[in-house]
Amino acid sequence: MSNLILSDIKDNILNITLNNPSSQNTLSLDIIKSLNEIILDSEKDREVKVIIIKSTGKIFSAGHNLKEITLHRQDSDKGLKFFTTLINSCSNLMLNILKIPKPVIAEVNGIATAAGCQLVATCDLAYASSESFFATPGVNIGLFCSTPMVALSRVSKNKHAMEMLLTGDLISAKKAKKIALINNYFDHNNLSNEVNLIAKKIANKSSLTLKIGKKAFYEQSEMNIIDSYNYASKIMITNMMESDADEGISAFIDKRQPKWK
Repeated sequence: MSNLILSDIKDNILNITLNNPSSQNTLSLDIIKSLNEIILDSEKDREVKVIIIKSTGKIFSAGHNLKEITLHRQDSDKGLKFFTTLINSCSNLMLNILKIPKPVIAEVNGIATAAGCQLVATCDLAYASSESFFATPGVNIGLFCSTPMVALSRVSKNKHAMEMLLTGDLISAKKAKKIALINNYFDHNNLSNEVNLIAKKIANKSSLTLKIGKKAFYEQSEMNIIDSYNYASKIMITNMMESDADEGISAFIDKRQPKWK
């Protein structure tokens, strides 16, 4: 799998590149397992502060590999065991992206569909080229994009998400930004530079603070407003007691750059 997924670390940024354009960077079971492994390993790597997921070719990811799915219909159980492993592994990958205490950015320069669109919606931030398109087209082949729906419905309003899920139509980067599927879009020649600037800005923050903040964001988002404030208050008080908060506030008052511990 080493040539199908590339990874390198530079300036505390882990770049993960889907590198299988001949197969439309589909999320086969092996690719999903490898991505999961890289994500989990990066959590232990103190050099990594931010993760970028990108791709080569004109398609960011076309989602699950339909040829692989069709092949396993010939299994004795008609593919049930394989389909269960595939979908559960993909869901675990998405959950691990949310759980990892380091910000994950999707850099989309091409088409992202089905589970590929799910991957974009799952990442903490997402940026695309102006030539990119997005879709959840499972409905067109008799397979509703139920798991991509989970991520999509949490970043977009119901009617926007349902329009994508029910029609299966491609939407432009402009519309993807409008419905909050992505943060912004840029000319394809500038995309990588723009994403790197954002990643470097985040990488310069306190790793501990990023860890506390990312976990708190997703935890409180599932609570009612009263529970959210009670939870967030406790988190903020705990955060205030950390040495990085002491250093950051002191540096701000002294008009100097903080030295994170």
